[in-house]
Amino acid sequence: MNKHPVSRPDRSVSLIFLFAATLFISATLMFSLQPLFGKLLLPLLGGSPAVWNTCMVFYQSILFFGYLYAHLLSTRRNTHRQIQIHVVVILISLVALPLALPENLVPPTGSNPTFWLLWTLFLAIGLPFFVVSTTAPLLQKWFSGVGHHTSHDPYYLYAASNAGSLIALLSYPFVLEPNIGLASQKIYWSVGYGLLGLLLCACAVTLWQNKKTDRLDSKAAEPETALSLNTKLHWLALAFVPSSLLLGLTNFISTDIASVPLLWIIPLTLYLLSFIIVFSKWGGAVHPYMVMLQPILLLPFLAYSFINPAVLPYWLDLILHLTAFFLAVMVCHGELAKQRPHTRHLTDFYLIMSFAGMLGGLFNTFVAPFVFNAVYEYPIMIIAALLLRPNLESSTASHKNQWAKQALPPLFVLAAGLAVYGLTDNLPQYLDALGVGLILLAGLTYAFRAKALALALLTGTVIFFTQGLHSVLSNTLLQERTFFGVLSVRESVLLDENGHSEKYHEIFHGTTKHGAQRLAADLEQIPLTYYSRQGPMGQLFKTFDAQDSAWHIGVVGLGAGALVCYAKPGQNWTLYEIDPLMVEIAKNPEYFTYLQRCGQHAVVRIGDARLSLQQESGQTFDLLMMDAFSSDSVPTHLLTQEAIQLYFNKLKPDGILAFHITNRHLALKKVLADHAKQLKLVALIQEFKPQKELPLVVATDWVVMAKNPETLAPLLKSRLGNWQKMPLYFDMKPWTDDFTNIIGIWK
Repeated sequence: MNKHPVSRPDRSVSLIFLFAATLFISATLMFSLQPLFGKLLLPLLGGSPAVWNTCMVFYQSILFFGYLYAHLLSTRRNTHRQIQIHVVVILISLVALPLALPENLVPPTGSNPTFWLLWTLFLAIGLPFFVVSTTAPLLQKWFSGVGHHTSHDPYYLYAASNAGSLIALLSYPFVLEPNIGLASQKIYWSVGYGLLGLLLCACAVTLWQNKKTDRLDSKAAEPETALSLNTKLHWLALAFVPSSLLLGLTNFISTDIASVPLLWIIPLTLYLLSFIIVFSKWGGAVHPYMVMLQPILLLPFLAYSFINPAVLPYWLDLILHLTAFFLAVMVCHGELAKQRPHTRHLTDFYLIMSFAGMLGGLFNTFVAPFVFNAVYEYPIMIIAALLLRPNLESSTASHKNQWAKQALPPLFVLAAGLAVYGLTDNLPQYLDALGVGLILLAGLTYAFRAKALALALLTGTVIFFTQGLHSVLSNTLLQERTFFGVLSVRESVLLDENGHSEKYHEIFHGTTKHGAQRLAADLEQIPLTYYSRQGPMGQLFKTFDAQDSAWHIGVVGLGAGALVCYAKPGQNWTLYEIDPLMVEIAKNPEYFTYLQRCGQHAVVRIGDARLSLQQESGQTFDLLMMDAFSSDSVPTHLLTQEAIQLYFNKLKPDGILAFHITNRHLALKKVLADHAKQLKLVALIQEFKPQKELPLVVATDWVVMAKNPETLAPLLKSRLGNWQKMPLYFDMKPWTDDFTNIIGIWK
C-alpha cells in the first residue's frame, strides 16, 4: 500500500486556476485603476502628459512598498500569522471604497504640482492600491508552499499577472471608456476589489489547510545561500533601465514624434508583453534571438530615427522606436528571468525589481526634468540597455585590460568628431557629409555586437553628435522643460519672392507649433499662423468691428500671444494659461512682443481654464476663445458638455464662444456638433485653407457658437470666409465629465 498521497489531476488544475485567477484579477484591477484615476485627475492639471508619468511614479512607489510588505511578511512571520495580518489589512483598506477624489481639490497654480498630485493619489487610492500591489509576490510565495508539483518554480504565475495587466490596459480605451462612464467604472472596480478579497481568502484557506504548511514554517532543508551584492545590483540595473526607458520613450513620442492620443498605451503594452514572454515556458528559447536582433536593428534605428528622422513618415519612425524599445526590454527582462532565484529568495527578487521600477520612475519624473531641457533620459537609457547585454561580463573579464580595449575605438571616434565640430566654421554647409559619416558610424556598431561596452559607447557617441547637429541646425534660442512639457523658441528665416530674407520666431510645445511672429518693426503686430487676419479669427473681428469696442474678451491658451493684436483700446482682455513658463516666454521681448505691443492692459491668469473660469462672475464675457492645447491635443475636460455650459454661464446672453479645433488625428467637430444639438446652441464651422500661399498663414479649423441665431448671422452675411452650419452626427454619445470616447472621433 502506497502511504504517500498522490496529487489528483483535478486538484492540481484547481490550485493553479485559483492562484492564477487571483493574480489575474489583481493585475486587472491595478491596471484599470491607473487610467481611471488618471482620467479623474487630468481635468485638474490641463491634460498634461506629465500627469500620467507622475501617476506612474505613484503606482511604482506603492508597488515597491507592497512588495516590501510581502517580503517582510513572508520572511518574518509564519504562514498562519501571514494570513491573519493580510486579512486585517484587506479589511482596513475597505474604508477607501467607493473610490472618489477628496473634496474641494485645488491644485497649485504657481508651482510644480507633482507633490500635490502624489498626495492626492495617496489619499484617494493609496490603501486599495497597496493591497492590490502585494498580491503578485505574496501569492507566488504562498503557492510555493501548497505542495503542487510546480511549487518549486512558481514564477510562471507572473505571466498570468502580466496577462491581466495587459488585458486591462488594452480594454480600457477600447472597451471600458467607450461604453462605461466614470461613475459606473468606480462602482465596478469596487465590486471587483471585493471579489479579489474573497479569492485572496480562498488562497489563504488553501494554504492554511495544506499539510505543506509545516514545512513552510520550518527552516528549509536545503542549505542557506545568501545573495551576493553583485547579484542584487545586477537585478536592480536590469529592472531600472526598462522602467526608465518606458517613461522616457512615452515622453519622447509625445514630444518629438507625434502627440497622438493613446500612443502611451503602446510602450506600456510592449513592456508588459515582455514580462509575459520571458517568464513563460518559451522565455529561455526566445531570449537568444532577442540578443541577436538588438544590434541588427540598431543601424536603421540610429540612421533614421536619430540621424535623419525627417526621411521617414512619423508612423514608420514610431515603429522603429517601439521595436528598438521592445528588443531592449526583452533583453533586460530576459536576463532577469534567467537569473530568477530559488523560491527562498522569491520575495527578495520581486522586491528588488519593484524598487528598481520605482527608481526609474523617480529618475524620469523628479531628476530628468530638472537636469535636462529635453527628453535626453531616453537616449541615455538606450545606451544603458546596451551595456546590460549578457556578454558584457564575459567580454570584460577575460583580460584585466579588456574594458579599456573596448572603450578605445569609441573614444577615438569621439575625439575625432569633437575636432571636426571645433575646426569647422560652417557646419550646415557640410550637412550631407556629416550625415553620411554618422550613418557609417551607425553601421560600424554592428561590428561590436559581441562587445557590449564598445557597442554602447559607440552608440552613445553617434547619438551625442546627432543631438548636437540637430541643435545647431534648428537654431533654437530657448528650450526648457516643465511639468507641462518641453517648450522651445526657434529663429527661422523667411524668403520673399525677390529672395530677400527676413527673420521670425516660432514657439513649439513638443513638435507642435503654438505661434510665430515676424521681427520687422512694421510687421510684428500682425497675428500669424492659426490667428491670421485672413483666417477665421481675423474674419470674426472684422465682421464685428463696428460693435466690439467695449467687449470683454477671454482667451484660454496663450501661446505667443498673437490674438491680443486684435485688441482695441476700450476692450478688456483676460488671458488664461496653465504653464507659467509659457507666460514668461510670451512676455519676454527677446522672443515675442505681441503682449508688449498689443496687450499692455491684458490680464494674465495662471491655472487650469475651467478652474479659473469658475471663479469669474456670471455673464462676464462678450467673446470667449478656447485655444488650449497640450502639444497637438485639446484637453478632453475642456470639451465636455459641462465645460460648454460653464463657458456659456460666463458669456453674456448674446456672447460668442470660439473654439480652435485644428487637429491632425481627431475630428473634434463631432463633439462640438453634438453639444450644439444637445444644448440647443447655434454653431458655425470654418475649415480654413489659404487660397494662396501667404507667409506664416496656415490652415486652421475654428467653430463659433452662440445661444441665438441672430448673434452669428453677421458672420454668414459677411462672406468673408466659408462659414457653414455644423453637420449633424447621429452616432455620437454626448461627451460629459463622466464619459469621453477618443476612439469614436478618430479621423
